[in-house]
Amino acid sequence: MTLLTFVLTIIPIVLILVLLVAILVHRITLHSVEKRLDNYQKDLLSKHYDEVQNIYQKMRGWRHDYHNHIQTMKAHLVLNQMDELQNYLDMLDNDLETVDTVMKTGNVKLDAILNSKLSLIANENIKVNAKAQVPSVLSVSEVDLCIIIGNMLDNALESCRALHGKELPFIRIYIGVFKKQLYLSITNSAPDKLKRMGTGRYLTTKGNGHGFGLKRIDGLVKKYDGYINRQNEPGVFATEIMLPL
Repeated sequence: MTLLTFVLTIIPIVLILVLLVAILVHRITLHSVEKRLDNYQKDLLSKHYDEVQNIYQKMRGWRHDYHNHIQTMKAHLVLNQMDELQNYLDMLDNDLETVDTVMKTGNVKLDAILNSKLSLIANENIKVNAKAQVPSVLSVSEVDLCIIIGNMLDNALESCRALHGKELPFIRIYIGVFKKQLYLSITNSAPDKLKRMGTGRYLTTKGNGHGFGLKRIDGLVKKYDGYINRQNEPGVFATEIMLPL
């Protein structure tokens, strides 16, 4: 075998090996990034869960102290301490407002992520209409469900921010049971037209390097043999997901 023949023979082999190594490195890197993101989201969910548990504890404490509140107000009334009574009522009113803003779906973990995201949205001057109720028993992992919802709301908030104050944006949330399936629907304001990346896929307003949220949603819906539908009309973006119960 001549040197030229050897070189011509070995070059394709080397190129194939280089290509295989590049593919392997890419997959390892992608898996590592997705794993870090998954761990981050689970840690964040745990934090939100603790926050809502604290709110629930406050609700239970308020109920427990109800009798004492009544006695205190009666005492102010008997002593004609109207200013003190007014201050006490204002304090109780503030406590009740905090309790009433908590969305209760029937699932504490879902409550945690929803209330955390809705708190962020409330600070963005976005009109919100939310209704959510889930069965006590789910076939879908609670963590996976919260990751789906969390990413859907992140995308909705991102779309609303992209309007840059041109109009009052909105987000509509509905979670419930439809045709014996868990039905998730989020509709929100969006730029006039989003760029598609194929069937049902859209570029995020943050650019090509930040599509992990969409990938996580798609991957988890596929994991449970669910259904996902995304629709984009001028100024409005909607996502519907159905998961088996």
